[in-house]
Amino acid sequence: MPDVTTGRSENELPALGICFEEYAYPHPVRFVPVQNDLQTLAMAYMDVQPGSEPNGKTVVLMHGKAFGGYYFEHVIEALTAAGYRVVVPDQIGWGKSSKPDIHYSFQLLAANTAALLDHLGVGKVAVLGHSTGGMTATRFTLMNPDRVTHLVLEDPLGLADYRIGIPPQSEETLYEHEVHWTDPAVIRAYVAGYFVHPDPAVYEPLAEVLIRVTLSADYPRWARAAALTFQMIYQQPVRYEYDQIAPPTLLIVGAEDHVVPLGNYAQPDDLARLGDFIGLSEAAARDIPNARRVVIPECGHIPHIEHPAKFLDAFLPFLAS
Repeated sequence: MPDVTTGRSENELPALGICFEEYAYPHPVRFVPVQNDLQTLAMAYMDVQPGSEPNGKTVVLMHGKAFGGYYFEHVIEALTAAGYRVVVPDQIGWGKSSKPDIHYSFQLLAANTAALLDHLGVGKVAVLGHSTGGMTATRFTLMNPDRVTHLVLEDPLGLADYRIGIPPQSEETLYEHEVHWTDPAVIRAYVAGYFVHPDPAVYEPLAEVLIRVTLSADYPRWARAAALTFQMIYQQPVRYEYDQIAPPTLLIVGAEDHVVPLGNYAQPDDLARLGDFIGLSEAAARDIPNARRVVIPECGHIPHIEHPAKFLDAFLPFLAS
């Protein structure tokens, strides 16, 4: 992964601006202005052209909560090699995009994505959403059923309604947790927990991005956006609308994924139920009209990084179907 130091102590890591100003993405980043809550904001994105004979198709990649579009580097390479154009936005509140204090909603993120595609002159798209990006991708598909040709949900959040089993938390509580979530050891353990067999060479670059952001003088603004987007995940379920998803849908899940947003506020029984990706994804595949599911063994929350070949073996043929 580009522009990330490894093997150094946390005291030697350079601070990273909350809009990742010093962090190099795998492809050129551009910005499009969007109007959200009476504010003009900057939405970052990569628009990567096919590396082989173009097939005339475009894929949109939607990142998870702890990441930006940068962690899709190898997925982008595989797609462009197969002839796809790939658009990778950093949603408002993430990555190189603005970090405003606004009312975050999946409708807003979906509308911003549609505005970006309009700006680029892109019509129909296939969509991949990972983790929280799975909720964004679901909402985008529900809002644009004639625009989405294929929907891929990679270990998506939203397979359950988290309000059933997790007590509501105030924004103050969530902010206090985020603004004090700065211990490098804790952050490293958190990111390592996404993997069944954590390899420091794999997870350390991802963790260092999060650690470096905590060293920014503007980190409280980042923490505020992070708290607000946790509320979005908690308060805006998509699960009840799965039966309205129109395009063919592929669910790809790691067999050992048990991630639960705000799970630290849940009781053990509820935590186990809400983190049962095998059972929850099986139920989701039944409810989505035209869906199938692939379970990757010995895999956690990020199949496209932990088992990239197996992920692509499921992903690429589905797009071509």
